[in-house]
Amino acid sequence: MPLASSSPALTRPDGSALRVLVVDDEVNIAELISMAVRYEGWEPQVAHTGSRAVGAAKDARPDAVVLDVMLPDFDGMEVLRRLRALHPDVPVLFLTARDSVEDRVTGLTAGGDDYVVKPFSLEEVVARLRALMRRAGATDRRQSNQLSVGDLTLDEDSHEVFRAGDEIHLTATEFELLRFLMRNPRRVLSKPQILDRVWNYDFGGQANVVELYISYLRKKIDAGRSPMIHTMRGAGYVLKPAG
Repeated sequence: MPLASSSPALTRPDGSALRVLVVDDEVNIAELISMAVRYEGWEPQVAHTGSRAVGAAKDARPDAVVLDVMLPDFDGMEVLRRLRALHPDVPVLFLTARDSVEDRVTGLTAGGDDYVVKPFSLEEVVARLRALMRRAGATDRRQSNQLSVGDLTLDEDSHEVFRAGDEIHLTATEFELLRFLMRNPRRVLSKPQILDRVWNYDFGGQANVVELYISYLRKKIDAGRSPMIHTMRGAGYVLKPAG
């Protein structure tokens, strides 16, 4: 599984697990997306036809829907219309093999919230789902207010950062980037993952901004000390105790 789930998990405001309805007539694709959804700590429900998707949405309100445009009984546009009649605000991520501008416009103007074209990466689907559900009110579940990795500590409440007892002053974006790295110590994080969690995909997906802010952090965290932030060529970045 190419995904890396991070803590804290994205949940409903009351702390319960998010429900994602996966609608695709290709069993293998539906199962792969369901595995990725489970890996994030969410609860997947699968439907292989439009009618079953509408029935599933009636039985249990989903927090997001991954919806294939091409289905064996009726198409995704009709499923979307019926879903909107049941749950007007549920976020819908369209999944399609068609890549024309007309298809994108049709899907989004019909009420879809985002659009992923096959073939896709599971990481992209999860990232888009996260962004949609955040906008719909999902929250990051808070755990401890202080993170520690080696001699580096970060207080999530006061926004104070110390390394070996020396205070380090960070900008708001530098702080969010370091917090994400420290929530995932020794885990290689890709640029798309970092863009999603730190910039919420609103930045436009420009990976060079990640490189820029990693360099800013290194100058403040690692300057004159044993490095903690490491580049894994072709994979991403990892933060681990110096030594």
